[in-house]
Amino acid sequence: MPASKIKPRKPDFILLFASIVLLAVGLIMVLSASSLFAFNQTDNSFFLFYKQLKWACLGLVASFAAVLIPYKFWKKFSGIGVLVTIFLLLLVEFSNLSVTAKGSSRWLNIAGISVQPSEIAKLTLVLFLAYILNRYPVKKIKDLFLSIPVIGVVLLLVYKQPDLGTAVVILLACGAMFLMTELPAGYFLAAVPILGIAGYRLVRGSDYQWKRILGWLYPWQYYNDLGFQSVRAQIAFGTGGLLGIGIGQSTRSGYLPENYTDTIFAVIGEEFGFFGTSFVLIFFILLITRAFIISRQCPDRFGRLLGFGIASLLALQTAVNLCVVTGLSPVTGITLPLISYGGTSLLITMFEIGILLNISRYRRVDENV
Repeated sequence: MPASKIKPRKPDFILLFASIVLLAVGLIMVLSASSLFAFNQTDNSFFLFYKQLKWACLGLVASFAAVLIPYKFWKKFSGIGVLVTIFLLLLVEFSNLSVTAKGSSRWLNIAGISVQPSEIAKLTLVLFLAYILNRYPVKKIKDLFLSIPVIGVVLLLVYKQPDLGTAVVILLACGAMFLMTELPAGYFLAAVPILGIAGYRLVRGSDYQWKRILGWLYPWQYYNDLGFQSVRAQIAFGTGGLLGIGIGQSTRSGYLPENYTDTIFAVIGEEFGFFGTSFVLIFFILLITRAFIISRQCPDRFGRLLGFGIASLLALQTAVNLCVVTGLSPVTGITLPLISYGGTSLLITMFEIGILLNISRYRRVDENV
């Protein structure tokens, strides 16, 4: 039955509940992990928490709007959205609005508000691909000419910041969406070694990226330099044990780089132990699994593509962050969805969840689980 003939129902409760729980955990952990740093910088332990809370409130408004607006409405913005994103990424590269921190230029300072265009790029590119792949089904490799150039431009601009981690997440999410086309499996198998070799050459040719690889491979050998973040994260997990040492009692977070952003999961491990991290992982599994189920249940191809793309983004971003903080992959600047500090990331993630909740309002009854 077409989505237009399905009477909208209540949003999916499991997805909504999991999202609220993770958002609440995120706000608590941002306060716990950032309070010492915030006090040292501003004499206000709640400074970063209040900023994150403001973004969470904006995210709730955006998410609520996305729940109410039919997902097909966003088709109209598929083209303009990706063009605006490219424009913002160009501003990061070439304008004086760009903000540089820790060797990377990833932010724009617009009217005193810090915005990260690469986070916006994730959603707008998924929306663009959902529209293109729905309107122009891909059956042969030549059918990709409408989407490959756009993906390439976005990836190049994100990589130049430099932000290899986000570029990889975007590339993998786009690849996941191409799995929903009629391209033969051989193309995907051939792409693995090609992209692998290209990725190796890019990393090997960058002293900045290669040092991160060395720090990942030999963290304890470079524990005071290249492997400092990985080693400190492992120590934090070990300190937490099974039950943790208690909220706000972290003794390692002050020595853990990016403790309230990229490595906040290690702080959860120290303060709440194995059981605390397992609790968070269970809710991430609930959220991501439900997102994929909702996309599968959508009655039209555009909604399935859009839902699958968003679910892939959430899964990939979560997986990359957890692999980094547990030492399974090199350090990147990827945040943990709904948990890590970061205004643009939180706002976009909550908006994406709002779209998924709207898609769930039109899901097929016969596949409702």
